[in-house]
Amino acid sequence: MAIAVLLEEDGSLEIPQIESLGAFRAWATSDEFPEHGRIDYIHGRIEVDRSPEELYCHGTLKIELIGVLRQRARELGEGELFSDRTRVSSPEADLSAEPDLVFVSEESFRSGRVREVPKASGEPDRYIELEGGPDLVVEIVSDRSKAKDTQRLPPAYWRAGVSEFWLIDARHDDLVFQIHERGRRRFKPVASDVDGFQPSRVFGCRFQLVRRRNRRGRWRFELRRS
Repeated sequence: MAIAVLLEEDGSLEIPQIESLGAFRAWATSDEFPEHGRIDYIHGRIEVDRSPEELYCHGTLKIELIGVLRQRARELGEGELFSDRTRVSSPEADLSAEPDLVFVSEESFRSGRVREVPKASGEPDRYIELEGGPDLVVEIVSDRSKAKDTQRLPPAYWRAGVSEFWLIDARHDDLVFQIHERGRRRFKPVASDVDGFQPSRVFGCRFQLVRRRNRRGRWRFELRRS
């Protein structure tokens, strides 16, 4: 069966005929795969986003998340935090995507819930992909990714077995930061406490994302925890 191909950026991109997740994963790890842009496979649909990353609504925000979550992971003494260009694939969810952030606990690695896929060369300590359901996936919304991040990816991540899903949208006046946990059939948003913090079962603490303008009027983000 032919798959649908969505090009989210002007310009040419040659995509071979792909009829399955396995074929997509083989292409994604080949020398022919594009070096730039994000290309996801979601339930038989290839989605391409080659738009540039915004400096503040995406880039510096992601750096703040990495710093705080990496420190928390070190305090817990376990787990690996991965940034974008880390491919996560799940045969159960018919999914292969590159989230903005991914966290995998040591328990998930030990149990086999998530495994590291080695390079085809077989070189030691060389891995190119994660397979399974990570403990945490974070998506930061951009202009071209809104429908994918809010509608198509969450149910796919749920089917993949992802434990916790964070959705962030910093493009507008209202900053959106929402932690989701697994429900019976879909992710459900967790409630904020009276101080505006949301609980994270994965990290065993509460988080709040705030921002303020710096001296040049640019957004500066802070991920607080308690």
